[in-house]
Amino acid sequence: MRSDLRSVFVIGTDTGVGKSLVSAALLRGAAQAGLRAVGMKPVAAGIDPQPDGSLACGDVLALQAAGNVAADPALVNPFCLPDPLSPHLAARRAGQRITLAPLVAAHRALCAQADRVIVEGAGGFLVPLDEGDGDPAPGAPLLTGADLAQALGVPVVLVVGLRLGCLNHALLTVEAVRARGLTLAGWVANRIDPAMACADENLDFLRRHIPAPLLADVPHASRWPQGWQPSLFLS
Repeated sequence: MRSDLRSVFVIGTDTGVGKSLVSAALLRGAAQAGLRAVGMKPVAAGIDPQPDGSLACGDVLALQAAGNVAADPALVNPFCLPDPLSPHLAARRAGQRITLAPLVAAHRALCAQADRVIVEGAGGFLVPLDEGDGDPAPGAPLLTGADLAQALGVPVVLVVGLRLGCLNHALLTVEAVRARGLTLAGWVANRIDPAMACADENLDFLRRHIPAPLLADVPHASRWPQGWQPSLFLS
């Protein structure tokens, strides 16, 4: 990551494509470079039992473990919703409303404490966060992850899960990022389907048509590959 990128927003072509993996790698790379690094998960939907008997969001724990700044958990994860659903539904079940103001304020506070703030989105770029009051009518105001990225005003890193359908998902996401006037700082190819046909050809296609540098080609793995240096993100 360039030195002028104080914070980036990590988005994905879908849920389960490796945003947490990449976000943690960015944090570890910054920490290894001697920088104060902290992760932020503005909205987390789904909490799991931990070995000590507590309940927590695994993505948030991974960000906290990868960074080296002991920030207030309420800043790292302002909205922690119990149910593993789309955030707008999880928030509705929890009797909460997701709004931008506390998320922007938390991000600003983290930026004051760290040299690098890595923000991990939820789901895909246009994942709904809030659908308005009561029983929303068609066309009611909608708050999405894209609105949050725009409110934070930071560059975006896109994680593309390499599987059938990824070309459409990636190009649509890139188009949406550019339509919001945001900077696409780079993208990561994550080989989430080891049986994908023509994976290399798909990767080459995306390399030609995504107007941003390919930061990493991550082989299929359940965790960060051995020997793969996250400090490459800092170049």
